[in-house]
Amino acid sequence: MTGRLTNWAGNITYDAARIHRPGSVEQLRKLVAKSDGIGALGTRHSFNEIADRPGGDLVSLEDLRGQAELDPARRTVTVGAGVRYGELSRWLHGEGYALHNLGSLPHISVAGACATATHGSGTGNGNLATAVSGLELVTADGEIVVLSRERDGDSFAGAVVGLGALGIVTRVTLDVVPTFDVRQYVYENLPWAQLEEHFEEIMSAAYSVSLFTGWSGPRIDQVWVKQRVDEPGRWEAAPRWLDATAAPADRHPLPGLSAVNCTAQMGVPGPWYDRLPHFRLDFTPSSGEELQSEYLLPRRHAISALRALDQVRDTVAPVLQVSEIRAVAADDLWMSTSYGEDVIAFHFTWKKDWPAVRRVLAVVEEALEPFEARPHWGKLFVMSPQRVRSLYGRLPDFQRLLTDYDPTGKFRNAFVDDHLFGER
Repeated sequence: MTGRLTNWAGNITYDAARIHRPGSVEQLRKLVAKSDGIGALGTRHSFNEIADRPGGDLVSLEDLRGQAELDPARRTVTVGAGVRYGELSRWLHGEGYALHNLGSLPHISVAGACATATHGSGTGNGNLATAVSGLELVTADGEIVVLSRERDGDSFAGAVVGLGALGIVTRVTLDVVPTFDVRQYVYENLPWAQLEEHFEEIMSAAYSVSLFTGWSGPRIDQVWVKQRVDEPGRWEAAPRWLDATAAPADRHPLPGLSAVNCTAQMGVPGPWYDRLPHFRLDFTPSSGEELQSEYLLPRRHAISALRALDQVRDTVAPVLQVSEIRAVAADDLWMSTSYGEDVIAFHFTWKKDWPAVRRVLAVVEEALEPFEARPHWGKLFVMSPQRVRSLYGRLPDFQRLLTDYDPTGKFRNAFVDDHLFGER
């Protein structure tokens, strides 16, 4: 495969000399063994250079999907790294099983999402990588290494959110749960005072809760509540909730846009895979006219961080399309943005104007600096690499793990060198 390739948003043009699409693991092993610098390319939904390998080789995993293997006794499923969540989810549901969590878009690949600690929402739900119980990857010498949570313990926790720097993942084993149905409701115009007073109640009201705001006034524009049908009594829908009003029809997170591509709302029950994401699987996103950033910080700082961002809303709002606020449960994955503590995530979908966004990001990061905010590994940020490194207590262990698996730096690039090793 040759030619210039861009990411989904079109803001990154990959500078790899060669782009490959192997049809088998054996082909991939040969590619890796002979390459001096190589990396994996998923569905290209990252907004920064984490996946690029300038002058080297990029490997698309699209054809490494294979047949999913369900193990009902262990409650796991093993899939090829190129499988997307949407296609896996429908198949799993048909077999009577589910994943515990999904991201906003079901179109992203399993391997890419887990490698960057991508997440959904829910005070009790860990990010997508927390479901990983096994990994198969091709290492720098072209050999296959198989890792498992049971056998490899703490070092496995270091490998799961690997940022593409340990090797190229070929298969992933995920924990599954019995399938379940979800009802989704949307409330509009939640007053800021109610948010501050009832923040924990709101975020833990249901299995998954998302807040959408344009940071244009003292309110939350929309509250999306995703309630498991088999968990009644935690929260009950009503025409009004904390002075917010139930939406009279399905809504899009961006005010004024048609909800035709969004998952069904209005309390209509449906399978988990068709409610936990915000967007439907049969809606295929084209090149997006947007940029994205996200910061995850300890949930104990949530109210203070909300107030800090509210202080700079006049700077944020003009460049913003929409902002989403979500909760994610703590995990033990070394390089996860949720490592060690429950977090609150502030997501920003920006207008596609990088010079303006870059200026605003500096303001947002300054506002969030006191609250230990970690930027999402696959999105845009301007935080100094030194500051990023200071936010990960297990970074020295991860550096040693990378050196053990890739002593010559075959899978490293400028992004990894800057943010993990500080060598540039």
